[in-house]
Amino acid sequence: MSDTVLVLNSGSSSIKFGLFDVSAADPALLCKGLLDEHEAKPRLVVKSAAGEDLFEKQREASDADGGQLFADVLAFVNARFGEHRLRAIGHRIVHGGPDYFGPVELTDDVYTKLEALTPLAPLHQPRCLEPVRAISAIRPDLTQIACFDTAFHHDLAPPARRFAIPRHYDERGVRRYGFHGLSFEYVAGRLTEIAPEFGAKRTVIAHLGNGASLCALRVDTTMGLTPLDGLVMGTRGGTIDPGVLLYLQQHERMSVEAVQHLLYHQSGLLGVSSISSDMRTLLASREAAAREAVDLFTFRAAQQIAVMASSLGGLDGLVFTGGIGEHAGEIRAGIGERLAWLGVRIDAAANDAARERISDGGSAIEVFVIPTNEELAIARHCAAVLRAMASASN
Repeated sequence: MSDTVLVLNSGSSSIKFGLFDVSAADPALLCKGLLDEHEAKPRLVVKSAAGEDLFEKQREASDADGGQLFADVLAFVNARFGEHRLRAIGHRIVHGGPDYFGPVELTDDVYTKLEALTPLAPLHQPRCLEPVRAISAIRPDLTQIACFDTAFHHDLAPPARRFAIPRHYDERGVRRYGFHGLSFEYVAGRLTEIAPEFGAKRTVIAHLGNGASLCALRVDTTMGLTPLDGLVMGTRGGTIDPGVLLYLQQHERMSVEAVQHLLYHQSGLLGVSSISSDMRTLLASREAAAREAVDLFTFRAAQQIAVMASSLGGLDGLVFTGGIGEHAGEIRAGIGERLAWLGVRIDAAANDAARERISDGGSAIEVFVIPTNEELAIARHCAAVLRAMASASN
């Protein structure tokens, strides 16, 4: 009987999941799927590792309360993969704060401390923690493990980590944490498999999607205390003059809650375009406002890649990942054009085909497209935790 781990990757409107066999040296995907709670009829869709349809179930919205969709997932896993032993549930938790920078078993005490970090990621932290409580009620015997998006950036040096505010705030944990760490971890590992020489080279990974950030590997990142900072995103505007926020509160008489809603839900691509937060919709639109939003997205991404290059002391490689980074060739091309002064040259045919390496022979910087796999990164961490727990009990 082999051991499995069910990985839950909670987003703002849906939850991706994967069931992994963790008995082998590297976890092997058995099935994957999507829990979509925000449709008119919440649904569960499960596919094989090869993408073949295995199972689908819809519920009335009222029936999805109380963790019923999670119960459906566990029931499917038991029915279809009952010959395996489900050992743990692995969760992507967006914020680990100053105390959590490695995978950890989700005890009640840990859960309470992570819940207290909600003000640092109000859009994401509750969504990440919701499945923990639901599954605890359904299967209290199951080990649950937290893996943190902030962990990858934990060792940033003080110049990249600090805000220029009074020192005692840093001592209280008001610092730059960075996010998308599980994605950066996976992509960095995959890059060294594709091109081993990049293990020691100066590389920027661009995770571009509804949420977006850059990582200058081991040195810097664009997000800060919260997932609001840095690049333009779907509904978040990224870096902003703090004076704008003071103006909104003092002169527009906006409450703290109204400003928070504006920053998390009404800004970014949606705010600039007044059309959509979805890059696909904007690229297909002929509206001038849509073009403005796309241009701002590529402008800010290229600008911040140059900042990351400064942190690295140069740039040898650029990697695109995430929903936009992997699928929007026009965006990759636009960013590449803005970085031509750095020596970036993108091969049009390779870019259109989203090949693994899209830089042309004359490019001073190697450019890659590497699909991310946060679920596999979480499964690997969970397997390591389970091995450690087994060793400690012997």
